[in-house]
Amino acid sequence: MRRKYKLTNGKYGAAITVRVTPRARKSEFAGVLEDGTVRIRIQEPPVEDKANQALVRFLSKVLGVRRSRIEIVAGQTGLDKIVAVEAMTAEEVENRIQGWLDS
Repeated sequence: MRRKYKLTNGKYGAAITVRVTPRARKSEFAGVLEDGTVRIRIQEPPVEDKANQALVRFLSKVLGVRRSRIEIVAGQTGLDKIVAVEAMTAEEVENRIQGWLDS
């Protein structure tokens, strides 16, 4: 089965497009948009970089990698972001996200 979200391989790892919804009841995956962007709800508010830090913590937990290997490379102040995951292929990221969604 093909993934419904966008992942690309970069020079140093994978990149994923994300739309963040801050101030949610809990941090969780919230589905996939038509264009392949992954929706993620985050508990923290979008002030003083709290939501971005929470997004990195959440993805670190889901992907099983250190936070230092995850970087928001575009969209720091917006809801739509591109997140790079260092030292992982797009296939590895896909498998870990799919495992999280299936459980």
